[in-house]
Amino acid sequence: MPRTGVGRPRTRPDRVLADKACTSRRNRRYLRRRGIPHTIPERLDQQRHRKNRGSRGGRPTGFDGERYKKRNTVERTSNRLKGFRALAIWLRT
Repeated sequence: MPRTGVGRPRTRPDRVLADKACTSRRNRRYLRRRGIPHTIPERLDQQRHRKNRGSRGGRPTGFDGERYKKRNTVERTSNRLKGFRALAIWLRT
């Protein structure tokens, strides 16, 4: 939907790729509500808890391992670039 007022138009990411630190139910629910697909691996304790709850535990998260591998490549590249002082300052802003 185009913005009617002044300012920068609102945008939505095509997909969110995150690590296990961002795997809370709250984060996943927020992304679902906003209609943003995500690839976030589920922690082992969360998997066990979900399975112990049986049918009330819900479905497993739709985790795409191939897509997650691409996130890892980008993460390693950005960390390597941060080794260069001028780029490190630019990447933090």
